[in-house]
Amino acid sequence: MTLTIAGELLVKSRSRVKSYGEVFTPSHMVEQMLDLVREDLEDGPDFVDKTFLEPAAGDGNFLAAILRRKLAAIEKRLPAETWPTESLFALASIYGIELLEDNHQDAKTVMLAEFHGFHQAHGTPCGPETDVNQAAAFLIDTNIVRGNTLTGQTPKGEDIQFSWWHRVEGKPGDVQREPFTLASLREGNGFDFTVYDSYKICRIDNVHEEVKADA
Repeated sequence: MTLTIAGELLVKSRSRVKSYGEVFTPSHMVEQMLDLVREDLEDGPDFVDKTFLEPAAGDGNFLAAILRRKLAAIEKRLPAETWPTESLFALASIYGIELLEDNHQDAKTVMLAEFHGFHQAHGTPCGPETDVNQAAAFLIDTNIVRGNTLTGQTPKGEDIQFSWWHRVEGKPGDVQREPFTLASLREGNGFDFTVYDSYKICRIDNVHEEVKADA
């Protein structure tokens, strides 16, 4: 059994609702909820870098809507020559966790499609071979993870890990990657004994090259 309203899929099956509580949020409700954080998402001075975490990402409807609004604000407020770089920073600010494999793949797909659509509409090269595309796909893969938000672990039993993507002062377009775990956010006690990889500063459109500091 599936349930759709106004052409939108809300329930995939009774068994998924029973097992996982899976019910998708309709788009009009997504937009109403995002209206409540418009200042952070679109209007504030640092809107591109304001971070958002969706702990039950589903098929990416919230994630894509957040990205869509950020990209629209970038188009409205920032010079056109900055759009490729700023759109990548916008991607870097959006995080998601999803338990189910099919939803996880759908969420990543819809995010990359949203990103491509923005650049294609403005004639920016964004094919598979471009750095912009490869960096976008890498950021999405890194920021949208498969796991259980309640346990803080991946299906392999490892801690869910994300990365902060810090702008480098005085070097527009450069980024410093800083890994962290979901558990470290929850604990909030200042102590995190996890040993993380460290990464060299690079341009955000080269993050997919994965240059570690000790390389």
